[in-house]
Order: sequence, then structure tokens, then C-alpha cells
Amino acid sequence: MIKPQEYVPSDKEQAFLESIEDVQYKREIINGLKPFLDEKAPEDMREFYSSEELVQLGGLKGSERDVEKRMPVKVTRHFFELATKSKPLQRLVKASPDETMDLAGSEDPGNQMDYAPVEGLLHKYEMGLLYVVSTCSAHCRFCYREELIARKEIKRADGTVAKKGLAKIPEVTGYVRAFNEAVAKNGGRHPVCGREKLREVLLSGGDPMVLNNSKIGAWLAALAEAGVESIRIGTKEMAFYPQRFDETFFAMLDQFHEAYPHVGLHIMIHFEHPDEFLVKDDEGNYVHDENGVLQWVPETGAAIRGVLDRGWITVENQTPIIKDINDDPDALRIMQREMKRVGAENHYFFCGRDIVAYKAFNIPIEESWRILNESQKGLSGVETHARLSITHYKGKTEVNAVTNEPIPGLKGSENGVVIFKLLRNAHGAPDRGKVCIVGRNPDAVWFNDYEDRVLFDEAGLFDYARVVDVKEEAEQVS
Repeated sequence: MIKPQEYVPSDKEQAFLESIEDVQYKREIINGLKPFLDEKAPEDMREFYSSEELVQLGGLKGSERDVEKRMPVKVTRHFFELATKSKPLQRLVKASPDETMDLAGSEDPGNQMDYAPVEGLLHKYEMGLLYVVSTCSAHCRFCYREELIARKEIKRADGTVAKKGLAKIPEVTGYVRAFNEAVAKNGGRHPVCGREKLREVLLSGGDPMVLNNSKIGAWLAALAEAGVESIRIGTKEMAFYPQRFDETFFAMLDQFHEAYPHVGLHIMIHFEHPDEFLVKDDEGNYVHDENGVLQWVPETGAAIRGVLDRGWITVENQTPIIKDINDDPDALRIMQREMKRVGAENHYFFCGRDIVAYKAFNIPIEESWRILNESQKGLSGVETHARLSITHYKGKTEVNAVTNEPIPGLKGSENGVVIFKLLRNAHGAPDRGKVCIVGRNPDAVWFNDYEDRVLFDEAGLFDYARVVDVKEEAEQVS
């Protein structure tokens, strides 16, 4: 087992950390339903919830259907102001009684903790994911990490029950060094899991951008010193509070790049709908500028330009397709086109995950495929890089094709088929690229809805067994 130890920065690391400036931000956050129920929210924000909505939500307080017990309510003033002109954005952050009508779902989506060799680190694929914070500036009601944000206790593979913990620099960097040392000694592959060097890490949570510059910088430098070659920052702050991308943050990134120019940096943004970044007039129409292109919200435009102006940083957008938020081909078409126009990439679109209460948010898998493909009509080749993924316990799986016609000679394909392709796979990715074919089910919102119509499954999506104890790897490299 990796033992906790004190972390001592190198001289270069310390010099970088001393150059960082921290400032206070005024996000003007409304936390919880109570300010709305008690009429203590700012006067101009009180009508965000109607009287009828507040009566319904207040009546659920303390019951099994308490929406805040499932997912805390939180919104910034910036996002509130955008949402006043957008029903999809209201749906994104406003609590609704339908969330707890059906509480089916996984307490640990994807069985992520099966791959947590040290607390707060997931090492399932070729990269590592870190829970560095357990909140965001605002909370999406469909959040894939609702169990972390709501600080719920979950049952782990070893039978213990506890809340998910956050990553700590000493334990994480100790694991990275030990893992990569074992890889180097074994000729480039880890002797237990078969993975190559742990060279890429995603800072996630929650949202790392709610941390101050010093804490973000500390993670960047510590990972660089540990030998990590590429770092991602996953954030929705560009939608919730784009003012966070200020000169002090950019100065910190510049100083990091000067100190560690060999380390790649990637900002993974999360826009669900173009209403999050485009200006709308009082009639709800998008506004064009003097050049005839769509006009960005000034703060958001400044934020994304500030990142993209640094050519050594890439920006990629990814989003789930969620009921009543962005299940609209026209909205997705505009979003993909605008991302590429300003210089960002379209990474993944996701089918909804099996979080608790997922049936309130997920749309059918086959409908998601139709919406994305419809949205990409009229886009150029470079605008259509995004794929549709659904996160199976075994790994990220592409919804590769949905047919309308039967496959001659294949029993069960009379109404067409869905073809899944495994994009990412745990350990040494032995099953990457393998496919699974199921008979169509237009109502299917998760894999279990296809269990009775599996036609071909070389990927093993319907023959999955949980990992018993991934910590064996940590013990063997310590």
C-alpha cells in the first residue's frame, strides 16, 4: 500500500509556486432551495422558481424524494442571467420533482471505485483521473458525479462503505512514480495490468476551476515533476462563471509553460447548449455581429479566446445529450459549428449514464444517435469529429451505427440493429475495437434494456465481471 508522506516541492517547483497570484472572485452563488423558499434570494432572482414549483419542492423536503438529498441545488448569478432567456438552461440547473420519481441507478456509475488504487485517483484506462474537489460553481441536475457532489456513501469492491475521498498530492505522485518505475523495469508495460506509462492525468471533481490559482498550480507542477507528460483540466466554469479565466489564471498557465514546456495542457470544457455562450435578444433569437457571425457572451468569448490564444493549450468540448436540455439537432449543430469556428474541438457527445435517477434525464440511446447524426448534416468534415459514446462498466463504448433494415440471415435483427464499438478498455485495452450487436429497442436508455436481444458480443459488454481489488497493483508497485 502507498503510505501517506509529506510532499516536498523541488526548487524549480517552489519558484513556480511563488510566482502565482491568487485573487477573490464574486460568483454571487445561490446555495440550495432555502433562499428561494424563504424569499431570501436577491429580489431579481426570486422568480427563478414559480410559486407552484416551490410548493412542490418544499413538500418533498425531508422525504425519500427530497431533490436536494439526491443533488444539492446551486447556481451562479452569471448562469441565472443566461437562463432567464433559456428554458434549456433552466432545466440544466433548476431542481424538479420529476428527478426523484424513479431513483433507480448506480451509486457508483461505471463502478469507478473498482479502479481507485489510491484515494481520489481513478486509473482505469491509459490515463489517470483525479477528484481534486467535490463541488462546482453551479450544479447540473443530471451530473454524472452526483454521488461525489452530494457526498454520498458508496459500497466499494472490497465491501467497505464510505464517501469518495479527494486526491492528495503526496499519495498521487507517489503512485505515479512507482507505477512508471515498474513499467520501465518491465520493458514498457506494467507487469500486472499491462498498461504503458501513466503519462496523462485529468484534473476533475467537481470542478478544478473553483480552486484558487495556487492549488491548481500545485497540482500542475507536482504532476509535471512526477513525470506526467500531458494534463487535462475538466471544467464547466466557462459556462457557470467565465470571469474565472482572468489574467492571474492565464499568468499562472504561462509561468507553468515556461517552467515545464514539455508538458501538454488541455482544457476540457462542458457546454451543453449554445445558449450558454451565445448572446440572445429579447425575443430569444441569437444575435449576429457586424461580420455576420454569431455573437458570443462577452465574458465567455474573452475566456475562450484567452485560452485559445495560447497555442500550446488545446480546448475540447464534450457533453451528454440530455432530455429537455439539448436533445435538439439544431442546437447541437450550432454548438459544433461555433466550437470549431473559434478554434475549439468537438470531443465526445455522451448518452446519459446510469446515475441515480437517470430515467429523469436520459433519452433513448437510439434517439441520441439519430439526434447527433441529424445535427451533423450541413457541417463540414472538421466540424464533425465528435463521436457518440456511452460509458459501459468495461469502458467507453461508441454507438457506432443504428440500422433500419434487418440483416439477412441474422435472427433478431428484423427491426434493425445497434452496433456498439469499444473505444477504451481497462488495463492494456485488450478488447479495444471489438464490437457488440444488439437488436433494436427504441425505448432503451441503458445497456440492460438490450439484455434480451444480444446478437453478437465479441466485446463482452453483456458478460462483464467486476474487478475484485485493483489495489493489488498499488501494493505491487509500492
